[in-house]
Amino acid sequence: MLDPRENNELLGKDDNKNRAKKIIIISVAVISIIILVILLILYLTLRNKEDTDNNDTIFNKFVIKGTFIDTLIKDEFRIRKGYILVEDGLIKDFFEENPDKSLKLYDYSSKLIIPGLSDLHLHAPQYSFAGLGLDLELLQWLEKYTFPEESKYKDVEYAKKAYEVFVNDLSKSAITRASIFATLHTDITLLLMDLLEQKKIYAFVGKVGMDRNSPDYYIEKNGKDETKRFLEECKKKNYTYVKPIITPRFTVACTDDYMKYMGELAKEYQIPVQSHLSENLDEIELVKNITGTDFYAESYDRYGLFGNETKTIMAHSVFSPDEEVNLIKKNGVYIAHCPTSNSNLASGICPAARYLREGINIGLGSDVSGGHTLDLFEVMRHAIQVSKLNYRYLHPEQKPLTLSETFFMATNKGGSFFGKVGTFEKEYEFDAIVLDESLINNIGEYNEKERLEKFIYDKNGKIESKFIRGNKIF
Repeated sequence: MLDPRENNELLGKDDNKNRAKKIIIISVAVISIIILVILLILYLTLRNKEDTDNNDTIFNKFVIKGTFIDTLIKDEFRIRKGYILVEDGLIKDFFEENPDKSLKLYDYSSKLIIPGLSDLHLHAPQYSFAGLGLDLELLQWLEKYTFPEESKYKDVEYAKKAYEVFVNDLSKSAITRASIFATLHTDITLLLMDLLEQKKIYAFVGKVGMDRNSPDYYIEKNGKDETKRFLEECKKKNYTYVKPIITPRFTVACTDDYMKYMGELAKEYQIPVQSHLSENLDEIELVKNITGTDFYAESYDRYGLFGNETKTIMAHSVFSPDEEVNLIKKNGVYIAHCPTSNSNLASGICPAARYLREGINIGLGSDVSGGHTLDLFEVMRHAIQVSKLNYRYLHPEQKPLTLSETFFMATNKGGSFFGKVGTFEKEYEFDAIVLDESLINNIGEYNEKERLEKFIYDKNGKIESKFIRGNKIF
C-alpha cells in the first residue's frame, strides 16, 4: 500500500498537471479569440475601404490625377496633365498640382481619362437578341424578331433576368448616360428603372407607346391610362438617377389621339421625348400615307413632340429632306446617329457630318439591337467609316467626320442632352472613363492624341475605372 503522504503528493502532482492543462487551453482559446477579432477588424476595414472606393455617394470630395482629354469644340482635342478636384459630383476646377493633399487621391498618373460617353438611343429589351436577324430590313426585322421578343417581357421573371444582364453589361461599358426605350409594359419598365437606379446609372427610360399597326399580341389597349400611370409611379418613386421620358415608338404605331395626349403629358410633366425619324424608306412612305404630312417630322411637331419647349431626341434622320432638317435645327431637336444599326438593317447612311457642321444637335446611339453592341467606341469607328463612304460615293461636298468630331458627338454634344455633362469644364458633372491600354500594341512612341486614336480603333482597349457624377462605379 502507498503511504498516505505519498498518495497526497501524487494527487497534488495530478492537480498541478490538470491546472497547467486548463491554463494552456484557456490561453490558446483567448489567443485564438484575439486573433479572430483582429482578423475581423482587418476584414471590416478593408471592406469599408472597398465600399468607399466603389460606392462614393454624390456627396463626396476627392482629387483625381491623370491625363485628361476632352473636346470643348468639335475640331480639336484639349489635353491636360494634372489634377481635377471633384466635390458633390461636380468638377470644382483643374490644377497642375494637387490642390488638397488631405483628400482621397485617385492616382492614374500614366492613364488617359476621357469624359463618359452618352448613348442617345437604345432598346433595353432588345439586348437579349443583339446580333440576330440582321439580314433583314427594318420593318421585317421588327415583325420577326423585335415584337415577339418584347412581348415576352410581360413575364416578370423573364424580364427581370433579361434586364439584369442588360444593366450589368451597361454598367461595365463606357456609357455613363443613356436614353432608353423599354416595352409597353408599365410595371416592367419600372423594374428596369429600379435596376438602373441600383447601379447609379443616369438614364432617361420610356414606356413605349404603340396602339395601332402592331401585332395583336403586342399592342396597347389603354395606352393613355398606362402612360399616365407610368409617370405617376415615377413621381412616387422619386428616383435619383433615372427619369421618365415620353416614348411614342414611331408615328406608324401611334394613333393621332394618343400622340396628342403624349404631347400634353410631356408639357404637363415637363419631361423630354424620344422617338424615331426618317430611318427607312418604307417606313417614311407609311408615315406619309397614314398622316398625310409633307414630311415625317410634321407628324410629331403638330402634337408638341418635336423640340422647342419639349427637349427631344429623334433617332436616325437618315433620309430627312431639307424642310425636315430646317425644322430639326429650328426646334433644337437632338439627332441620335446610329451608324451600326443603319448599316445592319440596310437603312442607309445618315449625313452626320453635314448635320454637325450645320450646328444641329447630334450625338451617337448604339441602337441595340438594330445595332449589335453597346460599345460606343465601335459606334464611333463606324460613324467615321460610313461618313467616308457618304463622302466618296454619295456627297463629295461633305467631308468625312474626323476623330475629334466623332468624339465630340459621343461626349460633349450627346452629354449636353443630360445637362452640364460631357467635358471636364468647371461645374460640369464628373463623368469619366479611365482607359486601360495595356493590351494595345503601343510599341512605338505616341503622343496622347495618338494613344486615344489607337484606343478607339483597337478592340483590345479596356476600361480601368468608371465614374458617374462623382460615383466610382468600378
